[in-house]
Amino acid sequence: MSDAQDTPQIYLITPTEFDLSTFPDQLAACLDSTPIGCVRLALATKDDSKIARAADALRATTHERDVALVIESHVLMVDRLGLDGVHLLDGARSVKAMRKDLGDDAIIGSFCGQSRHDGMTAGELGADYVSFGPVGATPLGDGRIAELELFEWWSAMIEVPVVAEGALDAALIRQLAPHTDFFGIGDEIWRSNDSAAALKDLVRAMAP
Repeated sequence: MSDAQDTPQIYLITPTEFDLSTFPDQLAACLDSTPIGCVRLALATKDDSKIARAADALRATTHERDVALVIESHVLMVDRLGLDGVHLLDGARSVKAMRKDLGDDAIIGSFCGQSRHDGMTAGELGADYVSFGPVGATPLGDGRIAELELFEWWSAMIEVPVVAEGALDAALIRQLAPHTDFFGIGDEIWRSNDSAAALKDLVRAMAP
């Protein structure tokens, strides 16, 4: 595709830990206030029963609003929990096998860090989208970021939708908006006392 002409969509990423008594309502407020393209369940826990309870609660919230819900990494839970797909964290390595296992209708996304090569390979193997990040400076990880040039190149040369995520702020969103299809937004808003309002503030930065 050429440089993105339309306003990017929002791809919400859940906190790695949340309270089931309050978070579904917090998520619902965001979904009701701003058009959302997709939600990713990104819990850090390895407790499958906890993940299942969270997925059941969020699925009711998202599907009622016709928003897709994907899960991070746990491929075997997609069909079991009635989810729409999986977000892989290993670049292009699992995409082909996961497409075979989940079928053509499942959403398969691939996080490729800062690697143009991994992103291209993931797209060729059947990923529905590729995400790059972090796009902002963060004390976590190895300090590398996905630079603006990567998104400029991708939007000009590659048709597979691209997600910009990680340590976003209004200035980065304004800079990247012409060159990305989705913004992956999570901790940027969940830390706020009013997540829906914080999300709206970031969305306003996408305006030309």
